[in-house]
Amino acid sequence: MAQTKILLDSNSYFRLAKNIHPLLFVEFGQQQHCLYVLPELEKEYERSPRLQTKFAWVNTPEYKANRTKRLTLSRKHERDRRTAFEFMWDHVQTMLPGPSRLDVVHVSYGYTLGIPVVTDDADMSELAKVFSVNVMKTLDLLKLMLDSGHVDMATVRSIVAYWSYEVDRPKDFVTDYRQLFGEAPPP
Repeated sequence: MAQTKILLDSNSYFRLAKNIHPLLFVEFGQQQHCLYVLPELEKEYERSPRLQTKFAWVNTPEYKANRTKRLTLSRKHERDRRTAFEFMWDHVQTMLPGPSRLDVVHVSYGYTLGIPVVTDDADMSELAKVFSVNVMKTLDLLKLMLDSGHVDMATVRSIVAYWSYEVDRPKDFVTDYRQLFGEAPPP
């Protein structure tokens, strides 16, 4: 069976990678789900002293090595992705201000490859919906991992408790957590 690729945006990667390692390029579940990030994550991290301070672990060799596997595009797919990006960027400029260029890059990959994009960014999610790209929240991904036996409930609770400690809960966190996991989130 072929891999079922899933693309993580930077924020979802930062929320999960420290606690689920290796996070990327590890198949899980019957559908052989496999998570990827884009090379742009490295650029975003390198340009942001705030990210470097908050997520210093990202630069350690073991995490850098885990991010070396990339989504590969054929020349045709890359042309299609660039075309999709241009249409999406035009839409953002004229109809849907909010998503960044990097958001549009992520959505254009999802669109071209027909793969889900994991994000908690409301603007990116809205853009993805306009172009019929499947979007998952980070909590949805955790639920998929739990249901696939890739993580256990103790790991889920630990991860979301850390988000609370860092004051980094996604939008609609409490409602989404209760709906997905059938319990109140850890404090």
